[in-house]
Amino acid sequence: MSSPHTLSFELKQLLKLMLPILITQFAQAGFGLIDTVMAGHISATDLAAIAVAVGIWMPVMLLCSGIMMATSPLIAEAFGSKQPQHIPTITHQAVWIALLLGTIGMMVLHLMPQCFSLLKIPENLHAKAGLFLHAIAFGMPAITLYTVLRCYSEALGHPRIVTMISLLALPILIPLNYIFMHGFAIIPALGGAGAGIANAIVQWLMLIVLWMYLKKAKAFQHVRLFQHFEPLHFTWFKRILMLGLPIGLAIFFEVSLFSSAALVVSPLGEIAIAAHQITISITSQLFMIPLSLAIALTIRVGQYYGAKNWLAMQQVQKVGFLVATVFSCITMLVLWLARAWIIHAYNDNPLVFEIAFGLVLYAVAYQIMDAWQVAAAGCFRGMQDTQAPMWMTFIAYWLIAFPIGVYLTRYADFAAAGVWIGLLVGLMVACVLLLGRLWTMNKRLSGAV
Repeated sequence: MSSPHTLSFELKQLLKLMLPILITQFAQAGFGLIDTVMAGHISATDLAAIAVAVGIWMPVMLLCSGIMMATSPLIAEAFGSKQPQHIPTITHQAVWIALLLGTIGMMVLHLMPQCFSLLKIPENLHAKAGLFLHAIAFGMPAITLYTVLRCYSEALGHPRIVTMISLLALPILIPLNYIFMHGFAIIPALGGAGAGIANAIVQWLMLIVLWMYLKKAKAFQHVRLFQHFEPLHFTWFKRILMLGLPIGLAIFFEVSLFSSAALVVSPLGEIAIAAHQITISITSQLFMIPLSLAIALTIRVGQYYGAKNWLAMQQVQKVGFLVATVFSCITMLVLWLARAWIIHAYNDNPLVFEIAFGLVLYAVAYQIMDAWQVAAAGCFRGMQDTQAPMWMTFIAYWLIAFPIGVYLTRYADFAAAGVWIGLLVGLMVACVLLLGRLWTMNKRLSGAV
């Protein structure tokens, strides 16, 4: 068993991989931020409609793209185990699965407006929320395919191209949003729903640019990706799904909990929904920090896992949790000190501000737990252990957090704060369960050294 590198070396390598991914995540989260801010300046109704629609779109999108995240640990393992010949095969097979999942996701989103009444969404939001879902559904195949190509690029140690594409997409989204929200020439003004069309267009543009770059760039020529047609292979199809489906479901359980919170709050009216959406948007931006760290951990842990270097793998994990703790403390401080200014940047309605100002405090309370649980999840993906974490997140979020949130919001007069108390409890339980399993696995591997 080879010895691990120094802690300073591992910190440098982790941050070198994490920072471009972080910029990418902030840029992609910026899509939702731009949608929220631009819709919020039209009306509270448009903001509420986007909140409801995104609450449905986000879990579907992240379930499908989360499954495709299996590409990263598989490529990292092939790289770490000195088997580069498997990399193009893994990527080609993932592309087939991405096409299938993207199409299924698109069909599901087209059908979801039929469930608005069942979900007790206010009728005045149906038209705009439904149009948003119909429009953004056409971007689903682009999202799943882009995830595969992004994972391929990042796992090979080239995250910067994805960062550049994401940054370039932001200034394109703003005018497209404006055109479809406010109308231009023959295009009618669609309000907040126009953001769905703009986002779908941007997703396809991002996919096309990344695909063209990967085909032409010298850094990827040695892999010979897309040099020939490769049919679907059942063995790889099964392996990718067996690894990716639990990843997607674990992400789905967490994100759908946050997204469904808007549906739980919806009977309280558009002011409460708008305040909740602002708080979700703020915390979503900050979540990009531990999420980026988790993606970097997946790649670094996956490389050492492929090389069977357990000592180095555990050292990377220690460095990762140290970084997660430092960053989460910083975000807590920023949220506490700047929450009033941040909320005002979204909306100037005093009633919305009053509710959101209180909700942000719950987000402050769970920053460290959220950072630790997502870092642990990243380690599990790198170690290709995804089944148990999936069930742990299901228990924490849907058997514990969701019932608590629904009860406190709708039956115990906690109003919008009820769902946030439920989220806080769920993240606490998930953190304890995931850290416990990670400690057990590392102890078991230490015995094999």
